[in-house]
Amino acid sequence: MVTIDAVQEVKKPIYHEQFVLMGTIVQIWIVGRGSPARKRESIARAVQVMYQVEHVCSRFDEGSELSQLCRHPGEKTSVSPTLFYALRIALATSELTKGVFDPTVGRALERQGFDRHYATGERVSTPAADVQGISYRDIQLFEETASVRLARPMALDLGAVAKGLAVDLACRELQSWEGYAIDAGGDCYVYGIDPRGLPWTVVIEDPTHGDYLAMPKVALSGQAVCSSGNYRHRRRGANHLYDAVKGQSAEGFLTMTVVAPLTVLADVSATAAFLLGPGRAHEFLQGQHLAAYGRTQDGRTVMTDAMKEFLR
Repeated sequence: MVTIDAVQEVKKPIYHEQFVLMGTIVQIWIVGRGSPARKRESIARAVQVMYQVEHVCSRFDEGSELSQLCRHPGEKTSVSPTLFYALRIALATSELTKGVFDPTVGRALERQGFDRHYATGERVSTPAADVQGISYRDIQLFEETASVRLARPMALDLGAVAKGLAVDLACRELQSWEGYAIDAGGDCYVYGIDPRGLPWTVVIEDPTHGDYLAMPKVALSGQAVCSSGNYRHRRRGANHLYDAVKGQSAEGFLTMTVVAPLTVLADVSATAAFLLGPGRAHEFLQGQHLAAYGRTQDGRTVMTDAMKEFLR
């Protein structure tokens, strides 16, 4: 996990709010001159955008657009631009990883115990969904009409895409400020200057000790930093990072952090690299020209060349 570094020396006006959203704590900072009322309005618009993405992409909400799509297998269904874009990113990542990353693993995650809504505790179940033999190839996108056809009954999971996409869309509501930062439970985007008038600092959590003291810090602006890890979310001995080719939770890494210009890219790439494992992640990340830092279960570090320019 990553988080925004706490700033002790403040030279610029700063405003901060936090919320529970998308199963995590979301924090937003705004830096620059302007009334608290204006800053509250900007943050309120940003949070509303994130709520909208959650309502579109959540597999835990029976009323979400994603859940409604899954109720109509075999039909060509028109979807919103948000859902279409999220599916397109997911399928592109599936192709790049040769199916290790796959958005059709929703039912498999349910069977592993990842089946409860974070806010209500209600259990979600899709008994009609196929599991055996299903893959991302059973999803067909129609660009000209922004439509989707699911070839078979399935439960889709867009958890590795939706939060990053929500952060990117929320940033549009904050662009008028001198600086801002969003931390959505390990999905961070920073822009402009921090309260010291410097680039923002994002710190990586030590997956072994749960602190940030011994881990790298990255200094950046206009960039996203996202982490995937298996050391927090576990059920029945399994984690939520599911290798669709092997049909089991991914092992090998403890954490993987990626820096990218878009939060959705950093988010999905961190998950994909984690699933690929230490043997294949470096080649994947280097091929995408991404800055990345990972820690394996046996204590090794995996880092791409591009990461060095961000380290402090």
